[in-house]
Amino acid sequence: MATREFKLPDIGEGLTEAEIVRWLVSEGERVQADQPVVEVETDKAVVEIPSPYAGVVVRHGGAEGDTIEVGQVLVVIGDEEDATADQPNEQAPEPGDDRVPEHDDDRLPEPDPSSSEPIVGTLSEEAETLSSAEERSTTRSAQVKALPLVRKLAREYDIDLTGIEGSGPGGRITREDVETAIDSASGDGHREEVKPDDERAEPREASGARPPDEEVEPAPYRGEGERRQLSRLRRTIAANMSKSWSEIPHVTTFDDVDATRLVEVRAALGHRYDKNIPMEALVVKAVIPALEEHPDFNATLDGDELIVHTSHDIGIAVDTPDGLLVAVIRDAGSMSVIELAAEVQRLGEGAKSRSLGPDELTGQTFTVSNIGAVGGGHGTPIVPYGTIAILSVGRAREKPIVFEGDLVIAPVMPLSLSYDHRVIDGAVGRRFMSLVIENLEEPALFLSV
Repeated sequence: MATREFKLPDIGEGLTEAEIVRWLVSEGERVQADQPVVEVETDKAVVEIPSPYAGVVVRHGGAEGDTIEVGQVLVVIGDEEDATADQPNEQAPEPGDDRVPEHDDDRLPEPDPSSSEPIVGTLSEEAETLSSAEERSTTRSAQVKALPLVRKLAREYDIDLTGIEGSGPGGRITREDVETAIDSASGDGHREEVKPDDERAEPREASGARPPDEEVEPAPYRGEGERRQLSRLRRTIAANMSKSWSEIPHVTTFDDVDATRLVEVRAALGHRYDKNIPMEALVVKAVIPALEEHPDFNATLDGDELIVHTSHDIGIAVDTPDGLLVAVIRDAGSMSVIELAAEVQRLGEGAKSRSLGPDELTGQTFTVSNIGAVGGGHGTPIVPYGTIAILSVGRAREKPIVFEGDLVIAPVMPLSLSYDHRVIDGAVGRRFMSLVIENLEEPALFLSV
């Protein structure tokens, strides 16, 4: 049959590779055009990639857990009418004809009829027929609520997810639940230490003896402990943070906001529209006028040039079970508070389920981080690479303040603004922060525009 190669496309800005999380269609099975065939993890997102062709999955381009680069073969699809061969347009020899069909270099050789191994692209009877017990097991597995990375961890340690009670939202099984099951299965409360390939290899014999009088450096401490491979997302976060911290000269300014009116307005809006108004929605709305007044905060430094963006694409930091993600509200300046509230909720849920696309996780022009959601106060947020500034908002707590000459108790919200000192001077940073504070202390100033 004729075969077609589907290569890994660039599904995000600057994507160079992706890790195969889960194959949705097995080799030998049929797939329809636009049907998801594989689930992959990029630097930030877990996405399903559909097949551009209808036919039979002849060959996977890699196993689950493998990393492939953009442009490499992801999957090979054959003609739908033939599910039992992997030879493009081969003519079978006539009976009694001893000639061997010619093959191009890029075609697979004719399988040996005496071999007991199944031919790629076929299904054995055992694979096509499931016992009732296997069917029940498959059904239970499909009903399990768990992220792909959690399922992958369970497979690595042979943990049955159907026997685990999830502690996450809606009964979802979290990474911590699986790790607890791994500890229980090991019997001694410790997981087997995972070592790099060079440490698992047999020790090699030294090429020569050390002179007896040569000073020996003490070996580094190698006590008991657990070695973990960082997830792709955590490796991406580490690389981005290191790049930002090493290349951007950070300045952080701190202040406090009397959040009395902000809290009142949030409660009033929630009561009027019968929905929760995320604090991020109000903060984003309050920041937009400051970005319009000081457009250099909504920019990207490119060498000796500053690219000032006309659209306010505001990133919101989301704490997920797999690590911190920044989801992007496109053209936030054109939205009302209610529209912002709905978008913040949608992006937050999508980030936690790892269902957002790459275009929803990249390209912010300014970032808001609500560390108050996890009980945070003042901090020193790191400016995301490619942007100029980030505003961190802490939790509002009751504190004594002076109001019109009297000492009163009011909710005080801590603010931390980090910016790139190559672009923003201290005086400009203070003016920007003062305008944000003015808006937050009297929401009518930004709700009226």
